[in-house]
This record gives sequence, structure tokens and C-alpha cells, in this order.
Amino acid sequence: MARVLKNKELVNTRLATNYGGWMYCDTCNENIGYLCYSTYDRLELKYQCNCGSQGRAVLDFEDSKMGQTCKDELIMIKNRFCCPKDSEPLITILDKKVASYEMKITCKSCESIYTKAK
Repeated sequence: MARVLKNKELVNTRLATNYGGWMYCDTCNENIGYLCYSTYDRLELKYQCNCGSQGRAVLDFEDSKMGQTCKDELIMIKNRFCCPKDSEPLITILDKKVASYEMKITCKSCESIYTKAK
């Protein structure tokens, strides 16, 4: 079932679809990552692309839960950051395409808020 977005703020960023799929820098059109459609509940991402552009993405849904901050680290499976509790893939950030990033992502199934930065 499709989810209904409550907030969608994209700055110098575009998504392949409404709330997931491939993520691109609007300035250079480089692919910077992949946001898994159905496993996240909220995303806050700030990044600097290798082209120098500053990008931002904030997405959440009408049925998003508040979530609780978690000190656990996301785990890497193949090239995706995954929830350490259920190994569900959440997001891929292509390190070679971004100079830096700060991210908060909430897992839909366990409602944990994970942070990651480069």
C-alpha cells in the first residue's frame, strides 16, 4: 500500500520516485544514493556533493511514528545501511559521490532513530 507523505523537503536533491528510489544531486545530476521505499519512517539528510553543491532531504509520512533515539550503529549489508535489529535495508549513500553527509533515519519496523555522518 502506498504511503502518504506529510513532509517532503528537497534542496538541490531529487528522487527517482515520490519518496524513495535513487537520489540525485540536482546540480551535477550525479547519483548520490538509494532510499529504500518501504523500510524507513523518516529521513533527515544533509550532504555536500563532490561538485560542491549542498543538498538536503527531509521526508516523513502521515502515519510516521515518533521514534526513539538509538545508540546502536547501522550495519552495512552489501552497500546498504541496514537496521541492526532486523537487517532491513534503509539507505545507501555512495561515499565516492559525496564529500560529507549527516543523516538521521528512522526504521519503520523497530521505530529506532539512527544517526550517521561522514
